[in-house]
Amino acid sequence: MTALLMNASAPSDLTISCLTDDDCPMTETERDVRQYNDAPSRVVVLHGGPGGAGEVEPFARELGRRGHAVLEPFQTRQTVGGQVDELSAQIGRYCTTPVAVIGWSWGAWLGCLLAAQHEKLVRTLILVGCGPFEARYTSAIRTTKNSRLTNDERMELKALRPKDGDAADIARFLELSDVADTYARDTSPQPSVTFDGAIHAAVWPEADDMRQSGALLNAVSAIRCPVLAIHGDYDPRPSEGVQIPLQAALPSAQFVQLARCGHKPWQEIHAKDDFYRLVENAVA
Repeated sequence: MTALLMNASAPSDLTISCLTDDDCPMTETERDVRQYNDAPSRVVVLHGGPGGAGEVEPFARELGRRGHAVLEPFQTRQTVGGQVDELSAQIGRYCTTPVAVIGWSWGAWLGCLLAAQHEKLVRTLILVGCGPFEARYTSAIRTTKNSRLTNDERMELKALRPKDGDAADIARFLELSDVADTYARDTSPQPSVTFDGAIHAAVWPEADDMRQSGALLNAVSAIRCPVLAIHGDYDPRPSEGVQIPLQAALPSAQFVQLARCGHKPWQEIHAKDDFYRLVENAVA
């Protein structure tokens, strides 16, 4: 899980990250999940990617510290449907259902597909830093990101993007991405990350095709549980690309935009308190 691979024909607007095995011991003999606080879990926190896991670890850990029984699963399958099936099996094994599902970035889409296909597993769905649900909203993402980087940083990021890299290369890629994604970061340490490029290369084009064809929004319209979308006003992924299609497909969905907040609200100095308040109210 050390290769960094971006698909040139379908540039990903969803964050890439992955856990290193040394970062935190698993609570189970298998290494496909982590659990915080009590087991079985009642809250599930989904990583970005696809092909990644790790960046939501501080968020999942903090929810556990606040008394919630949290599952942090890692998806390994190389199709969208395979990841949904894998996630449903993990929830069935490690959780008391129905659960609250919190999906970040790619995990927000994965959470939508899970809730649409496995209605009895999900009691509430929270989308955090979700990618736009329609392709017409994606063109500004890279322009916004580039505007927040220096010329040297843009050149470095471009050089890192297509090549196979070691852990240091990938960490630098994520560091530069964070510069563009973050309004005002706190001082908490970043989790160690690696990346499975094979999973990303297989899953992301399929997911992007679902967005372009409308299949993703068709799935969203089938969701029957309460849905809350939380989005930072500084996130390069435009909030209207989430709010407008989401509420058209699912009028009951709630949308909250956080001020002075980027793609990862749990690390934002000005927004994280409001973010945790929203999340805890929704999962209670």
